[in-house]
Amino acid sequence: MRLYQKIKLFAVCLMAVYLLTGCADRGMHDLKGYVDEVKSRKAGHIEPLPEIKPIETFAYISDGRRSPFVAQDQNEESGGQAEGVGLSPDFNRRKEELESYPLDSLRMVGLLEQLGVTWALVQTQERTIHRVRTGNYLGTNHGQITQISETQIELTEIIPDGQGGYRERQASLALAGE
Repeated sequence: MRLYQKIKLFAVCLMAVYLLTGCADRGMHDLKGYVDEVKSRKAGHIEPLPEIKPIETFAYISDGRRSPFVAQDQNEESGGQAEGVGLSPDFNRRKEELESYPLDSLRMVGLLEQLGVTWALVQTQERTIHRVRTGNYLGTNHGQITQISETQIELTEIIPDGQGGYRERQASLALAGE
C-alpha cells in the first residue's frame, strides 16, 4: 500500500512538471515582434516651443505721491496724532491667571468689599471663582481693570492695530444675572 501511494505521488508530480513545462514558452517571439513594430514606426512631429516675448518694463516716478510699497499710516490721512503711537503691552510683566481666558468666557458673579477695597468675583468656564480688583488683568488682550462697580467691571485692553502697532480699546464685563 505504501508503494502504491509513492507511485501515485510520483505520477502526480511528474504530471505537474509536464503541465508546467508545456505552459512555458522559452521564446518571446510575440514580445520581440511588438517591440520591433514600435521601433519601425515613423517618429511624430513635435511642435517647437513658443517664443517668449519680453515684458515691457515700467519705471515708477512718485512725483510727490505716496509710495505704494510702504505701509500707509491711517493717521497721515487724518492729519491727527496717532492714538496708539508707542503704545504696547508689557511682555516682561508676569501674566495673571485670568489672562489665559478669553474675556467672553469670564463672568462677573459678585462684588465684595474688604477693608475699603472693592473686589469683583469672576467665574471661569471651569466654575472657579477668582477675586480681582482695580489694576488686575483679565482676558487674552492685556485687559487691565480700570473700575469696578456694582454692575460691571470696566477694563482697558491693548490690541494690535493691524499695522504693526497697538491701540487701546475699552471693554466691560457685566454682572451675570441668574
